Amino acid sequence: MSDFLGLHGTALILREQRLQVLASNLANADTPGFQAQDMDFNTALQAALSPAAGAGGEDPYQSAANLARYDRPSAQPSLDGNTVDTAREQAAFSQAALEYRASMTFVESKVRTMLTAITGQ
Repeated sequence: MSDFLGLHGTALILREQRLQVLASNLANADTPGFQAQDMDFNTALQAALSPAAGAGGEDPYQSAANLARYDRPSAQPSLDGNTVDTAREQAAFSQAALEYRASMTFVESKVRTMLTAITGQ
């Protein structure tokens, strides 16, 4: 099935993982000392598609996501050390959700095409 979905199946999984990182930032907006993180999607995608991905029995998607994660520096320092900027996180989450939906739409289209080929309808 992953061959059928190709790059788009991998992209969908990684986009979901980025949404989880951004949601964690929002959930911890009031946690003292929490460091906001993000995931560089292009780095994660390249890592997940590399021939070495998943070597050693590791989940290639999780490994790629971990490789692409980074601490995002704060635009405004806070007294408690928390680097989450709620407005910035909400904007990043909204954009990531749109990108996820675009990937999902493409995957749905591929599946519909396959069902049409199988059923002839």
